[in-house]
Amino acid sequence: MKTLLKQAIQVRENAYAPYSKFKVGAAVRGKSGQIYLGCNVENASYGLTSCAERNAIFQAIAQGEQNLSEILVVADTQEPVVPCGACRQVMQEFGIKTVYRSNLAGTVVQHKLSELLPIGFKSTDMEV
Repeated sequence: MKTLLKQAIQVRENAYAPYSKFKVGAAVRGKSGQIYLGCNVENASYGLTSCAERNAIFQAIAQGEQNLSEILVVADTQEPVVPCGACRQVMQEFGIKTVYRSNLAGTVVQHKLSELLPIGFKSTDMEV
């Protein structure tokens, strides 16, 4: 977890957040042990903004790893930052079981994804 935190803090500095000034970093670990990084990227059309968590997950996918295990998200907040609902749903899609929420003060809170997303949409929900 310490490695995830260190790398997420570092990649957070690359965030493109000219509108909100709210920089976020994320580090996700694949089942292989490889770590993938992401930061938030804002857009003047706010709906096109992409969260750090999804960018880290998509980086893993782009590198060929689809089975992920844990993710850490960090921001400069008083309490550890909380992933949005869209990110939680994407975490579920790729098998993330453990979510670490953190802040720059070094406070880290560990959750099972099932605590943060108790009823998520799954592919089996599309079966007739």
